[in-house]
Amino acid sequence: MSIEENISEIKKTLPENITLIAVSKTKSVEFINEAYNTGIRNFGENKVQELIDKIDKLPNDISWHFIGHLQTNKVKYLVGKVSLIHSLDSVKLLNEIEKQYKKNNLTANVLIEINIGKEDSKSGIFAERLDELISACEICEHVKVKGLMAIIPKGQENVCRKYFGQMKSVWDTLKSKSFKNISMEYLSMGMTEDYELAIEEGSNMVRIGTGIFGLR
Repeated sequence: MSIEENISEIKKTLPENITLIAVSKTKSVEFINEAYNTGIRNFGENKVQELIDKIDKLPNDISWHFIGHLQTNKVKYLVGKVSLIHSLDSVKLLNEIEKQYKKNNLTANVLIEINIGKEDSKSGIFAERLDELISACEICEHVKVKGLMAIIPKGQENVCRKYFGQMKSVWDTLKSKSFKNISMEYLSMGMTEDYELAIEEGSNMVRIGTGIFGLR
């Protein structure tokens, strides 16, 4: 199927309140334009240089999402370029985001990435260590936390539901409390293979690459 047909099929499965991010990493400007022409405006990239290279070649009303592991020395390149950073996972990274955005008198919108499956191969903070990061977020002046993000371990449906459910529980707990600079607007979880399960378990933002653009 074409990119247009893929998007049409996916949209049929999405409730109204779901934000769809087309994961365009490794994809050409031509492919991204095809998705753009169907009405998609949220695109996700996981490498800073690739993102920067694409921004100037594509329409300026695109909302770019940085969804990959973010190194502190690359933060400065994202200032003013992205609408949402999905991968805040340490106080060290938070401090660098605060510093770089302060220099430009701008505010970074971020999601805290949680390593809900405690996998060595994935970045993200363990849920048990959230308190320290949240306390640090509260004293920032140029960072606003807009929710949580997770990439769960691959597994059968019951395993996926378990991890999605755990994420929703953390999100609900934070949502029920009052913090400075922190609001639980987005729960970003679910990809091509499991986004429908994620939505059933409470996700309101899904990141779909292969389902839109096909295999790399």
